[in-house]
Amino acid sequence: MKLALVTCESLAQYAAADVEDEDALLTRFLRSRGHDITPEVWTNPAVNWAGYDALLLKSPWDYFDRVQEFYAWLDQLDQAGVRMLNPVPTVRWNADKKYLAEMEQAGVRIVPTRWLLRGARFEPEQLFETLGTEKLIVKPAVSGGAKNTFALTRAEAQAAIDRLDSLLYEEDFLAQPFLPQIQTQGEWSFIYLGGQFSHCVLKTPKSGDFRVQHYLGGGIEPHPAPPHLLAVADGIVQKFAADCLYARVDGVEAGSEFLLMELELIEPFLYLASDPGALDRYEAGLRRMLG
Repeated sequence: MKLALVTCESLAQYAAADVEDEDALLTRFLRSRGHDITPEVWTNPAVNWAGYDALLLKSPWDYFDRVQEFYAWLDQLDQAGVRMLNPVPTVRWNADKKYLAEMEQAGVRIVPTRWLLRGARFEPEQLFETLGTEKLIVKPAVSGGAKNTFALTRAEAQAAIDRLDSLLYEEDFLAQPFLPQIQTQGEWSFIYLGGQFSHCVLKTPKSGDFRVQHYLGGGIEPHPAPPHLLAVADGIVQKFAADCLYARVDGVEAGSEFLLMELELIEPFLYLASDPGALDRYEAGLRRMLG
């Protein structure tokens, strides 16, 4: 079968010197297993997507900067009957973090969240009170890579009102309480391949920061999956991503309970080099899905 590995124009912004290029690693491995796979940029108008038997959505890391174009591209694939792993309807749903509200309504424990709709005013005192926190995290509803993400004390939030009002004029945002567990314990990522649990990492921010991304200095540590947290992640994937080639469940442990931060189904780093069997499990999941 002819496969496309879907990426973006440049991965340089999200690169780190001590982290291997996962796209190149995966492409080499799949070719070594006999797969006919070609990296393709999702914004390239010259690509004949219908000429591929399936698309592996891997690293469209700029989709949140051009989300309307991304939605139009998804529509194009739908209309042409192009098969994508992960499925187009799931990807469209996952592109806006308001999917978290739907998951919460279905019984998933998420980090407490208040939604700031486009055109609203940023009213920090109300958010501090309703979320019961002394520090806020504020970020866009469509975003990635910690873009326009703020960690604000009460004084900092007051100083940021004009900036956030300006950003809210353009798009929806969300506000959450700052979770000290991110700095003291770290953020868990459970990676699923072909619908089955594969491996787990614990991500920690660099000293003085709250962002765990490796290209921002965060640390990545392979870690056995704590059974009580894994059981929650299993349930999330079975209910919301069972038909996906990959899924990454990100969250924190708060009082021995797992709080979901993100269900990543579009362009997550999968930490394939962190576990010796991860690439094999990716390829096995791919074969199962391709039949």
